[in-house]
Amino acid sequence: MLTIRLTRKGKKNQPFFRLVVVDKRRSSKAGSCAEDLGFVDPLTKRKSINKERVQYWISKGAQPSPSVHNLLVAEKIIDGKKIKVDKKAKAKEGSTTATSVPATAPAPADTKAPENPPAV
Repeated sequence: MLTIRLTRKGKKNQPFFRLVVVDKRRSSKAGSCAEDLGFVDPLTKRKSINKERVQYWISKGAQPSPSVHNLLVAEKIIDGKKIKVDKKAKAKEGSTTATSVPATAPAPADTKAPENPPAV
């Protein structure tokens, strides 16, 4: 299945994205793509998108990624509502849900007798 998505180019702290058509199973960093449809420069806010080719690939069954869908809606290349895009939450290294005790669990009862009984 073909997808239209962004691939990151540019140097460190200088992002530059190309709009490409690529097989969905391929890595986003893979060099080979079916076609380059344009670019997006978030630092200078420049965009260049080949409208006719985007519409051609969508007519052939290529699915835009959520970020690309929102970009195409903003540029009025396709009609529709924007899709909410969330960044992936990274799991913390030390936390695991299997070993943690739920907050509603009762505290274990202390059954051990005190070592030194109070003096009378």
